[in-house]
Amino acid sequence: MTPGSDDDRSGTEPTFADIMNGFSFDAGRSPRRRRWGRRREAEEPARDTGAVPVPAPAPAPDPASDPIPHPRTEETSVTTAGPPTTPLVIPVVEDNEPAQPSAVRPYTWTRGRTKSGMDLEIETLVSTSQRGRDQIGLLQVEHRAVAELCTETRSVAEVAALLKLPLGVARVLLGDMAGLGVVTVHQTTGSTGSTPDLALMERVLSGLRRL
Repeated sequence: MTPGSDDDRSGTEPTFADIMNGFSFDAGRSPRRRRWGRRREAEEPARDTGAVPVPAPAPAPDPASDPIPHPRTEETSVTTAGPPTTPLVIPVVEDNEPAQPSAVRPYTWTRGRTKSGMDLEIETLVSTSQRGRDQIGLLQVEHRAVAELCTETRSVAEVAALLKLPLGVARVLLGDMAGLGVVTVHQTTGSTGSTPDLALMERVLSGLRRL
C-alpha cells in the first residue's frame, strides 16, 4: 500500500468516532450509517461546467395594464328598415286671375294719408264721371280700380268693402278722385231732402257687413 492511497482512503473512509456518532441510542430504531462519500460530494461546491444559464421566460403581459392602445373596431348599428316614405308633394295652384288692387299695401295708395280733404260719410254715394270713363286707361292703378268699380253708383262703405281697403283709405282715394273730377259725389238724402233713402241705407249696411 502506497502513501498516496492511504491519503485518499482517509479522505473517504470514516474514522471510529464517526462510526460511533452514526449510531442512535434509541431503542426502536436501527443504526444509521452515514454515506460519507456522497455527503462530501454534495457539500462540495458545484464546479463551473462552462454552460450558459438559460434565462427564465418573461411573464405574459396583463391585458388590463397594457399601455399600448389597440384600434377599436367600429360598431355598426343594424337598423330595421321601415316602410318607404313618399315625399310630401304640395300642389302649386296657379292663379290665372288678375291681381286685385288690395294685394298692394293700402296705405301706399294714399302715401300714408288717412284723412280726406272732403267730408265723406260712409253712406255717401259716388260714381265715375264721364271724364273718368274717358281717361280710365290713363289713371293711376289705385284710381283706375276705384273708377272701374264705381261705373255703378256705390257708397263709400261699399267701395271700401269691395276693394278690401280700410275705410279711411277709401275716403282719401275718393276725395282725391273727386278733386280731379274723376268721380261724382251724390247727395245722401231722399227725394224730399229730409229723410234718407231706405234702399241706400240697405246698401250701406251691406257694405259695412263686408268690412
